[in-house]
Amino acid sequence: MLHILIVYLSLISNISQSSISHQSDQLIFKTERTDSLPRILAENHGDLIAGKLRLDAILKFAEHKLPDNLKDWEIYRIQLKNEIIKKAGVVFDHELPLNIKETGKIQMTGYSVKNIAFQTRPGIYATANLYIPDGNGPFPAVVHMLGHWTKGKIDSTGPQAVGHSLASNGYVCLTIDPWGSGERTTIHGIFEDHGDENSLGSSLMNIGETMIGVEISDNIRGVDLLCSLPYVDSKNIGATGASGGGNQTMWLASLDKRIKAAMLVVSAGTFESHIMGSPCICEVMADALNFTEEAGVLALVAPRAIKMCNHKKDDIPAFLPSEMVRSYNSAKPVFKMYGVENTITYQLFDLPHGYMSEDREALLGWFDLHLKGIGKGASRKETPFKQLPEEKLMVFPKGQRDADVVSTVEYCKDKGSTLRTVFLNSVSIDNGLKRNELRDILGISEVSILKDVHKYSKMHGWDRLVLETSDNKLIPLMIYDPSANSNEFVIVVNPEGKDNITPDLLDEIIKSGQGIAIVDLSGTGEASSAFAGSSYRWGKLRTISRSELWFGRTIIGEWVKELNVISQFLNSDYKAHKVTIDGSKEAGLAGLFLGALGDNVDSLILRKAPVSYLFDIRKGIDFFSMGIHLPGFLKWGDVSLAAALSSKNVLFINPVSMSGNAVSKEKLPAVEAEFEKIRTLCHQPGKTVFK
Repeated sequence: MLHILIVYLSLISNISQSSISHQSDQLIFKTERTDSLPRILAENHGDLIAGKLRLDAILKFAEHKLPDNLKDWEIYRIQLKNEIIKKAGVVFDHELPLNIKETGKIQMTGYSVKNIAFQTRPGIYATANLYIPDGNGPFPAVVHMLGHWTKGKIDSTGPQAVGHSLASNGYVCLTIDPWGSGERTTIHGIFEDHGDENSLGSSLMNIGETMIGVEISDNIRGVDLLCSLPYVDSKNIGATGASGGGNQTMWLASLDKRIKAAMLVVSAGTFESHIMGSPCICEVMADALNFTEEAGVLALVAPRAIKMCNHKKDDIPAFLPSEMVRSYNSAKPVFKMYGVENTITYQLFDLPHGYMSEDREALLGWFDLHLKGIGKGASRKETPFKQLPEEKLMVFPKGQRDADVVSTVEYCKDKGSTLRTVFLNSVSIDNGLKRNELRDILGISEVSILKDVHKYSKMHGWDRLVLETSDNKLIPLMIYDPSANSNEFVIVVNPEGKDNITPDLLDEIIKSGQGIAIVDLSGTGEASSAFAGSSYRWGKLRTISRSELWFGRTIIGEWVKELNVISQFLNSDYKAHKVTIDGSKEAGLAGLFLGALGDNVDSLILRKAPVSYLFDIRKGIDFFSMGIHLPGFLKWGDVSLAAALSSKNVLFINPVSMSGNAVSKEKLPAVEAEFEKIRTLCHQPGKTVFK
């Protein structure tokens, strides 16, 4: 055994010498497997990506100071409101018929509950419960928005209680199933989260919509519905919700002046604290940190009333009381300018995350003051009520949902197919325009430039480097020299980190005589984040990709910038005359997009990458990480357009759909024809091959 070890050490100490043959190279590599590839960064180093993102957020918070006089504020508020509507993609048409469908009514003591569906957008319906006090009214009314109760409006652990309590105390309450939850799930009667820990909700991005936008649009229609009812006092409408529902409450109150008073429960904080603070996709306003902070949104409610109830035992960083107070202190001066500084307030409870009885009692006192004009706004005891069996609040019997109540799956498929039809019927393509649009979609507003190179000792034949960039990143890089008669390099990248690159792949490259550059891209491998929920495996880059969106960036866009730095480095410092990017899954797409945007790579290999961004099926939705989703990508084109713009030879190995299903032999000819057609329209050289 000692003899074998001595021989092995002798081999690896001379691995960079050109006298070693390819056969020896192959022998050496097979001895050193990928799962023992040397580390580059120091053990127990700080969280690089979390540190960078948090610093970015801290700087943005400091930039967003609100105007200190009413004249400037009135100008600012109009601009801010329009920007929110644009970025979220809020759609509203107050003239659209509501077409309320009532499927059941339950009489309670002093009030009744109706099970309804109503039209929120043309041909799209939301399911809801309408709680109505007995009598003719008119009654003040409340839109109740929900966060992550998978059962939605019927859930007896939170949502139901709010409706019963409000109706028992003389308020009409409309509780709406949020998009993708309750009765709006993929399969009716099978409850699921709308996209917090999976890619379902994020899939809306690919068709140019956002979860936050569709929810705000639904809730504005909820206000339309309440205003249409003869027993509702349309001048006294409130809004409330907890967690994600509280987030919706803030956005609704900021955009819809018909909301006279609002109360957010366990949701107020800062946008800064959302960064690496584990927000759901329904709580992400893409690009928001480039134009506002949460205080600006809260201030849009002025001079109307808003209260925030946060809990001291909350375990979600984005909703900690200390963060809420920061936004409160920044927003309050705007209310003071209107002379109504008492219409913004907060209350803390020694409770965990949730919508509790203490919150409901605070809600009653707040709405009594601002919607009924009685009391002083202090909490008051709620009238006792009895909750209903959850199934009685279903609008449709299990499995018998109306076809107009569409799920995320159906919506993304239908709209995605329509967008692809338009794209595939193109008769010409402006390459320059499409490249610029792709940069915007990827969120690449600046080029990352190599700032410094940190070199470490060679280990097992690998040069170990860290590239420091102008945008404050450290990129761990390993380089294996090519053979003496070659100066070609292959950048090998895997979205699950270098330890998931197969030894056979690297052995094959070494045997060919090419050099290898292995990189751990942001959020992966040695460059991953230690924060819960930040890894590829738990939620697959969930927290990181959503954090990047707040800055108008995407994780794939960041990877494109990093790959560009590496390819330029290989050209300048290693004199590479040909660079290939060999990437798995969404990392392969990052290489493809780099090829589409520039000339720093010569050929591209994509392994198990999607041939289209069209939604496939719900099963397998997490085959790719959440980082794969790109705002408006199918409005721009599709993967075939990126391949054509690259003007490179592109090889897809084991191509798949967006749910990771293999492209069948029957479907492959149509895929090949699409890629060839688009390349012809772009008048670009190169060829795309599938195998």
